[in-house]
Amino acid sequence: MNRPLQSASGAPTQIASVWTAALRHRLAWPVLTLLLLLAVNTAFNDSFLHIEWRDGHLYGSLIDILNRAAPLVLVSLGMTMVIATRGIDISVGAVVAIAAAVAAWMIGGSVAGDESRFPLPLALLGAVGVAALCGLWNGVLVARIGMQPIIATLILMVAGRGIAQLITDGQIITIYYKPYFFLGGGYLAGLPFSLFVVAAIFVLLYLAVTRTALGLFIQAVGINPSAARVAGVRSGRLVLGAYVFCGVCAGIAGLLISSNVKSADGNNAGQLLELDAILAVTLGGTSLLGGRFSLVGSVIGALIIQTLTYAIYSLGVPPEINLVVKAGVVFVVMLLQSPEFRAELGVLVRRGVSKEAW
Repeated sequence: MNRPLQSASGAPTQIASVWTAALRHRLAWPVLTLLLLLAVNTAFNDSFLHIEWRDGHLYGSLIDILNRAAPLVLVSLGMTMVIATRGIDISVGAVVAIAAAVAAWMIGGSVAGDESRFPLPLALLGAVGVAALCGLWNGVLVARIGMQPIIATLILMVAGRGIAQLITDGQIITIYYKPYFFLGGGYLAGLPFSLFVVAAIFVLLYLAVTRTALGLFIQAVGINPSAARVAGVRSGRLVLGAYVFCGVCAGIAGLLISSNVKSADGNNAGQLLELDAILAVTLGGTSLLGGRFSLVGSVIGALIIQTLTYAIYSLGVPPEINLVVKAGVVFVVMLLQSPEFRAELGVLVRRGVSKEAW
């Protein structure tokens, strides 16, 4: 007779323990933040969650957020690999501009939109190849020469903008070749084609780090490069590969952006994208000290930033303070993700409860 009573009385305790364990998961606060931002958008915009089928594909605010977040997700995935190896890459915005400029120059073509200077596959490979060379340059400076990552990538961050402007001759190159527009503005099975590009890269990377020893090696290099080297891990090659991969991701993001806006701007393309990528990676739970990383977390972090940007503009926040609002939200989320801050907050709460009880 007493057993049902005991189980019933213990149910709230079990639920509380499960809830506490869930909040301790490193993806808990990013997910809650994303859900909160979605709720805020829904509260101020009745049609925010509305999705309709029109002209052969899906339309809606959520689809627009996913489409616009695609380049940031790509750059964040590459940045995740770099940060996991104790590095940083602040040149990804410039690499985005370089890749877009190379693609625009190689496509060229007439205003009619039916001609291209080079075949489209060759133009795409050329742009991504140049982006990979940029990543290789950063990797050599960091892994072979031994430069500090922020200094090594700062060189390309500054010089890359100049390279992009040299390619575009300091002008905004308008792209007229219509098949190129499908990459960043086309639809497949009702969804933006850019989502399929991001999904393919994410799946390949996820399988590589979870189904092979690559993820373990990256964690080992990020936690202790010297110990990893002694254990036989070729840390130099891993670091080099991480920067090349980051460059490739930035190059593909440049293609998506230039395809979507139908132009290449060497001065403004990818501007401040490196900062958003670093924020997305850290929001997703990846440690800036290296070792611990989360690909899913980086995707969620990128969606948080894009959803926050959408909310800022849709709520009519003045443009001059939107960066302050974004920084404030990111600051709060990072505090909530900190175990030390949560522990200190818990102590203060318990002290306050004790004083009230007394």
